[in-house]
Amino acid sequence: MSKPEEFPEQSQNLPGKQSKMNPLPEVIRKDYKGSDKLKNKIALITGGDSGIGRSIAVHFAREGAHVAIVYLSADSDAKETRLQVEKEGQKCLLIKADLQKTEQCERVLKTCINEYGQLNILINNAAIHFPKDDISDISMKDFDKTFKTNIYAYFYLTKITLAHLKDGDTIINTSSVTAYRGSNHLVDYASTKGAIVSFTRSLSKQLAEKNIRVNGVAPGPIWTPLIPATFNDISNFGKDQPLGRAGQPSEVAPAYVFLASKDASYITGQFIHINGGEVVGA
Repeated sequence: MSKPEEFPEQSQNLPGKQSKMNPLPEVIRKDYKGSDKLKNKIALITGGDSGIGRSIAVHFAREGAHVAIVYLSADSDAKETRLQVEKEGQKCLLIKADLQKTEQCERVLKTCINEYGQLNILINNAAIHFPKDDISDISMKDFDKTFKTNIYAYFYLTKITLAHLKDGDTIINTSSVTAYRGSNHLVDYASTKGAIVSFTRSLSKQLAEKNIRVNGVAPGPIWTPLIPATFNDISNFGKDQPLGRAGQPSEVAPAYVFLASKDASYITGQFIHINGGEVVGA
């Protein structure tokens, strides 16, 4: 049986899952004070309907950014994210799309640019996984879907977005602790997350001369809709980490704020590890 502590994770775009969680994830701390770190910036966030993606959207809004979030099917969750962003006084554009398809990636970008006229921050965050204890149980259909969602979409959306990014703009990719230590339950998924690390580091070198920074975040066990939607027993989720608990989305999103802001102006090709104290290779 798959162990829930293996799964950190991001939005799987599961319809209405966020509202059914008990307890609800903490999206943003009540005492988090914005300071216009991202004022007048436009951010495109994939997998932005719930979990880490929602938290990123709300934190960015509190820092003064307008956002566009991309989601697969969870309409109610996406609308809730928009409400939370709008409470921060910022705009939130909802774009429903299947990022496995290149034509839909193109539509996403066109919709964002048509609405806002610019793009400054690309957050590649959407991901899926299909837990299997044996590689022989991983179907090629699921393998293909995992790679098309978790790395193909990152690559293609980045490729077409570069025409709109300029000096000082940023790309932030979501990887996972599984990219660094592996996972016997997530061979295909962990492989895509490792690819994201190499993609991030390679692209950062290519874009350095344009001063477009490319970084990433590698979460550990985070309390998101993917966890209760995937496992029957979540009583020990995250408890094997040194801090003895799972993390909250509110503890992850500030890293994206940092990497997207001028505070990280001399950082590119790097990953921030938010995993409750698990030591992994950089």
